[in-house]
Amino acid sequence: MSGSEAEGSSGRSAGGGDSLPASEKKKEKARVSKTSLILWHAHQNDAVAVRKLLEEDPSLVHARDYDNRTPLHVASLHGWIDVAKCLIQHGADVNAQDRWKNTPLADAEGAKKHAMIELLKSYGGLSYGQNGSHFEPKPVPPPLPNKCDWEIDPSELDFSTSNIIGKGSFGEIVKACWRGTPVAVKRILPNLSDDRLVIQDFRHEVNLLVKLRHPNIVQFLGAVTERKPLMLITEYLRGGDLHQCLKEKGALSPSTAINFALDIARNVLLVNSSADHLKVGDFGLSKLIRVQNSHDVYKMTGETGSYRYMAPEVFKHRKYDKKVDVFSFAMILYEMLEGDPPMSHYEPYEAAKYVAEGHRPMFRAKGYTPQLKELTEECWAADMNLRPSFLEILKRLEKIKESISSDHHWHIFTT
Repeated sequence: MSGSEAEGSSGRSAGGGDSLPASEKKKEKARVSKTSLILWHAHQNDAVAVRKLLEEDPSLVHARDYDNRTPLHVASLHGWIDVAKCLIQHGADVNAQDRWKNTPLADAEGAKKHAMIELLKSYGGLSYGQNGSHFEPKPVPPPLPNKCDWEIDPSELDFSTSNIIGKGSFGEIVKACWRGTPVAVKRILPNLSDDRLVIQDFRHEVNLLVKLRHPNIVQFLGAVTERKPLMLITEYLRGGDLHQCLKEKGALSPSTAINFALDIARNVLLVNSSADHLKVGDFGLSKLIRVQNSHDVYKMTGETGSYRYMAPEVFKHRKYDKKVDVFSFAMILYEMLEGDPPMSHYEPYEAAKYVAEGHRPMFRAKGYTPQLKELTEECWAADMNLRPSFLEILKRLEKIKESISSDHHWHIFTT
């Protein structure tokens, strides 16, 4: 849940950018901003701020984000009782349904927020929708929209206060504004906008994101495919990249690392700087590399991914399967608990080579419980067949999380 999320349905039906008078545009921008605020404050468990907004504009109790989720959905998912009571007192619909027909009670049940479950039931809350398994989420795929539903007119994108938040071989990612809401825009470099394979891979990523709807996948908002430069627009996740966060702030607490580990196995972005969840942020272009001195020729790299987190079988160009992600997961878990990248004293390529020779990072952090250490070692096993599946990893992480009393704040491992 991002603080940048706004009321998608009414925001999108408000008309194209230049079709509204200036006064109406200003009102629309202010409304979207307030919608973002109440969703954000609900996410942050700020009941005082939520109440103040509702006193100023009671209609905000029915605000909706891109996935048709209300502030009560947000509060219910996190178990924020005071925020939920405030929203209900101001007329929130306890049985509002989101894009996947989930009610707030369904969210609370899925997240095992028992006090919230009782509260919602006391106000007539019903458990509709598909909250899925706690270990294996099964979101209901939405009907595929027509292209006209997501093709964005580039004139609606405001880059006047934009800044670059990421760069790659094929383009850059910038923070911009779309209809009053902060968004992330992946923009293909102008000199590659005519490249056949780059265009093909860009369209593949767009087609993939159109079909995906999941709490741990960055929300696709639209794309510019009919004009240059090609652009892909997603929700803006204000916390930035997990790797950069660790670089700036150091090791995470074990409890936070475990929460993040439950969301991991992929390239991730923080929802905000104090987030307790992660989202997949990128699906395309990373698997292609340009062959030097050859126009319009690309190949799949045998060493796909970042060297520092690379499984030995990938580095050695051997046959591999999805267990390479389990290996990378172990390396990321190690980095979250240690505060430093694995094999940080080596350059990335040398680190991958060292690991491929059978070496592994040294455990130094006090946050490693015996169970966490054992799980990490299994996940980075040299024999990929000995690595656990992600379903097994999730189950074991849940057990580790439940075995540690939150009342003790992990002090037995940090003193």
